Amino acid sequence: MEDFILTTLAPQVKTWLDEDDLTRNFYYQKSLSSEKIKLYLKIKSPLILAGSDYFVAVFAALGCDPRVFDFIRGWDGKSFGATEVIEIPEAVPFSIALNAERLALNLLQHASSIATWTHQHVELAKKKNIKLLDTRKTTPGLRSLEKYAVRVGGGFNHRLGQTDTWMIKDNHKSCLGGLSGAFDFFQKQGALYNNTVVEIHDLAELEEAQKLGLRFFMLDNFNPDNILKAIKLKRDQDHFEVSGGVKLANLSDYLIDGIDAISMGSLIYSAPRVDISLKFKTV
Repeated sequence: MEDFILTTLAPQVKTWLDEDDLTRNFYYQKSLSSEKIKLYLKIKSPLILAGSDYFVAVFAALGCDPRVFDFIRGWDGKSFGATEVIEIPEAVPFSIALNAERLALNLLQHASSIATWTHQHVELAKKKNIKLLDTRKTTPGLRSLEKYAVRVGGGFNHRLGQTDTWMIKDNHKSCLGGLSGAFDFFQKQGALYNNTVVEIHDLAELEEAQKLGLRFFMLDNFNPDNILKAIKLKRDQDHFEVSGGVKLANLSDYLIDGIDAISMGSLIYSAPRVDISLKFKTV
């Protein structure tokens, strides 16, 4: 694979293909026909498509020319209705299609589910120009795919890892000498361009953090009434993020002027599954 994106994905795809243990039954694999067939993606529920590079990378890892799927790689973020059919224009070997089908489809469905779910939240939040963020509550091994899908759905990524941005959480405060001790710890990391975000649990802690010079605040499990009280303390340089207890059903209650962002782990772990199937036809 000469395509940089597909080459980058190749090690992950290989690991996932190993789960299917394709060489376990060599007789079966040798029996599969290499005759060309046509592929059709059937969209069975409304969705925002995402994860097409992962879909293609599976086929490419098994020896299929990725150029067969070039057209679909430009469709991430495109909306599809419940009865649409995407025809892959060029035929591919049956043996490759059969071995690729389940993994490729799983990745495409998972990403499209998250993108579709995120889009529903973003459509509400954009009325107040509030950004929606994911969290690190991701599936091990799938963080890159899941966070990519959030972006395709119109959301924004929070940290990809612990060291992208320093975040002072309860466990830091408990073990590093409270809020001031934790802030001092991260200041000494020497990461000049890393911002420091602090989890805030009440108004007194907000005022303490402001006096320490912090500017990025996560209002953790604040209800709407307490958010309004916190906003009265907001300075021009402050950035307020809300997190905890927010879901699609009550999102509108948290779309409050003065809030810059809302982070929701549920954008990823609660995304309802979209329905896509991959069908074959002989040429």
